[in-house]
Amino acid sequence: MPMFTYRGRVVTDKDIIFINELITQNPGDSRWALSRKLCRAWNWVQPNGALRDMVCRGLMLELHRGGHIRLPEKKSSPRNPFVDRKKPEKIQIDQTLLETELSQIRPLEFCQVRRSPYEKLFNSLVEHYHYLGYCHPVGEQLKYIAYANERPIACLAWSSAPRHIGSRDRFIGWDANARKKHLHLLACNTRFLILPWVRVPSLASHILGRMTKILARDWHRVYNHPIWYLETFVDKTRFAGTCYKAANWIYLGDTTGRGKNDQTHKPNRSIKAVWGYPLVKNFRNLLQGGIQ
Repeated sequence: MPMFTYRGRVVTDKDIIFINELITQNPGDSRWALSRKLCRAWNWVQPNGALRDMVCRGLMLELHRGGHIRLPEKKSSPRNPFVDRKKPEKIQIDQTLLETELSQIRPLEFCQVRRSPYEKLFNSLVEHYHYLGYCHPVGEQLKYIAYANERPIACLAWSSAPRHIGSRDRFIGWDANARKKHLHLLACNTRFLILPWVRVPSLASHILGRMTKILARDWHRVYNHPIWYLETFVDKTRFAGTCYKAANWIYLGDTTGRGKNDQTHKPNRSIKAVWGYPLVKNFRNLLQGGIQ
């Protein structure tokens, strides 16, 4: 079999022989159990130490379909939680108009709510008050609620960065290999919501400024690796990106409007402005693979 790459891992003839031997030596194992054993054998883990068994199962399935290995029959077809996922229900909270100066509600409290009892509140607020609604993130992700005097006033979602954004990649100056290796060191602001009854001048830029100091610390604690750079995409038909500019984010250019799986080479969605925020001065050196 010719050598090929799957999700960043080069697979060789020697690897195929090893996987076939693993299947032969464990005749009673399910596909799930085999993928976890292969992850351990290859030390194929996420930066936080969790096995990459979902990716490994995808690799093994590709090899099975190509006739290179023979997996055992499926023992079950588990429910796909992403297909069956229900939209978040609306949770009632205090909607009293909050119209004041920023100085009157500082300091704000920021709570990382993913995998906490307050995650349902975050999902509900984003679903019902953000123009894009709630979409379950894929990959590494953190969710924040900002509170003023114990009242939720804003929500921010951060997740893994998209694979290829032309203006961002040129700004960083990395090649394809460096991007593959270091993409996990970026985080993307996928949702930013200030609740509609909150009217506080300069609140949005203040929140973004606070987040740049909080996020890197939390990301390292949860995922056991740093992040050096933040990015976001602003729909130019709706917003000017004023709060990002005020928070010292850098406008890098626009998206093509074609999406990551485009085959037509024609715009099929709104153009987004690309904004970036380096978290450290030597971010280019770090992301290009230089010595820290």
